[in-house]
Amino acid sequence: MACRISELVMDSRDPERLAAFWCEVLGYVVHDRIEGSVRIGPPGSGFGGPWPTIAFNPTDHPKAGKLPLHIDVNPTDRDQAGELDRLLALGARPADVGQSGDEPWHVLADPEGNEFCLLRERLDPVGAP
Repeated sequence: MACRISELVMDSRDPERLAAFWCEVLGYVVHDRIEGSVRIGPPGSGFGGPWPTIAFNPTDHPKAGKLPLHIDVNPTDRDQAGELDRLLALGARPADVGQSGDEPWHVLADPEGNEFCLLRERLDPVGAP
């Protein structure tokens, strides 16, 4: 028997804002709101479904500095350049973590500064055959 990732949890100054950003990025929807936390995931699949949900928990003291874990995303319906434009329009911003500029990915930060990478390869959308 093995474990499975059921949920990713992120501390947030503004869970509603961060949930809205990541819903737009991933095509997710809000599944529930409990005591200031906002849980998002793929439409039609909540906690315990085939894909992990993401919970944004409120905190007045988010961790400072680089976290040892970050999210990688891939475009599903456009090329990397088009997806980069879309993410920047949603509120992502470029992040400098010492990259050379020759990498096949872009390092970005969400509205609260959490770093994530936009990879080049296009993937099928969640639930696609």
